[in-house]
Amino acid sequence: MARTPLRPVAGRSLVRALPVPLLTLAVLLAVVLAVVPANPASAAVATTLEVAVPARAVVDTEVTARAVLLRQDTGEPVADAQVRLERRSGGQWSRIGAGRTDGQGVVTATFRVEPAAADNAVRAVYAGSAELSPVTSEVATVRPRVRTTRLTVSGPAKVVDEKVVRLTFRWRAGNGDPVPGRAVVQVRQGKAGWKRHERITFAADGTASVRVAPRVDTRWRAVGKAGRWWAGDTSPVHRLDNVPPLSPVRYPKAAPKPRVKLPSQKRAVGSGANARVSRLSGKVWRSMKGRSWHRGCPVGRGKLRLVQVNYWGYDGYRHRGELVVNAAIAGKTAGVFTALYRDQRRIRAMYRVDRFGWSKRVRGADDYRSMAAGNTSAFNCRDVVGRPGVRSPHSYGRAIDINPWENPYRASHGWVPNQWWVGRSHPDLAWRSSSHPMVLLMRSHGFRWTYGTGDAHHFDG
Repeated sequence: MARTPLRPVAGRSLVRALPVPLLTLAVLLAVVLAVVPANPASAAVATTLEVAVPARAVVDTEVTARAVLLRQDTGEPVADAQVRLERRSGGQWSRIGAGRTDGQGVVTATFRVEPAAADNAVRAVYAGSAELSPVTSEVATVRPRVRTTRLTVSGPAKVVDEKVVRLTFRWRAGNGDPVPGRAVVQVRQGKAGWKRHERITFAADGTASVRVAPRVDTRWRAVGKAGRWWAGDTSPVHRLDNVPPLSPVRYPKAAPKPRVKLPSQKRAVGSGANARVSRLSGKVWRSMKGRSWHRGCPVGRGKLRLVQVNYWGYDGYRHRGELVVNAAIAGKTAGVFTALYRDQRRIRAMYRVDRFGWSKRVRGADDYRSMAAGNTSAFNCRDVVGRPGVRSPHSYGRAIDINPWENPYRASHGWVPNQWWVGRSHPDLAWRSSSHPMVLLMRSHGFRWTYGTGDAHHFDG
């Protein structure tokens, strides 16, 4: 059966006309609406939150972030409120500390400064309460900086040739802390530019060292690379002079120097005299042909040997020289020059005579230039100096000329290579008597001082 809709009854209110359950619900709804505000947030007190960090700080040091929570209406600090401090790292926010504010509304947290400024951004977050509104502070950023540093080098000022010395590098920050970084050790010779020698890593105490054995005068420095918290630096230059093992020869002040200048011969190889006898290589033979050897010579390539040996130079250094001699005397040549080395007898230079080119005057390698350079030599298929057409004993490879500049030869046209040294002797360089140590040593190994003071530099084997 269809229900008749309710209609207002004349003289009666609609409320009174409602059934009892509906009337009860309406009363409760009116009470709730009267108690609950239309906008609950509008009743909370607004707050302010500020965060402060140092403007600049050294990378990897600890700094403090300080947050202050205040009521906005009165400016009074909010005590006992939970505040979280966060930092941004890799684009993400993460907590560095949290706590309840003190009586001044302050909470703090510490963090380590990173090399990138973006990773040193800090903010504070307050979640709010029934009375106070939530708030997030603005971002504060620590600008990272690195410490200034000083890189130094120390070591001896001199190194004896072929000896090893140690160079020590020290790296300190401006506050005295050791720098555990890396550097490149560089070396410079003469007018050449800086070259890399090796890379070093500094120990925890900020020191590193290298062992060096330069054969010439050198300059050294280290270039330190910047790191997480330290600036790079370049050390001062350390000069390291190479000095000879023996004292240089004391040459008479009035004595003339050789007219022909030779470059300093290569330094010694191996220990002692290190004498070696070998057949003539293709390279050596090609250099000799047309200079110290030519068609018609009494001995050929097969009867000649190359003797390489270390010797003590006038400069006090060990050098490596070479002579070409007859195979029959190659062994005793190596022996006598080994003895000369052992006794520290000095030799000015020992280049093969083919270095001086062909001489039409002597029909062989230019012995005039070799003598004028003070060069010690042996085989040279040529005429006797001053006697054209007369074959020299050197053509057979059985004669050796030693230090000819200080020990002149009396040729048919006068003394060569100079007259100053005629009649003058020197304990190391010039001999005018058969009792001189050089003559005695040569004789003991089977070499005759054949012509005496008339050809003082000549010995026959």
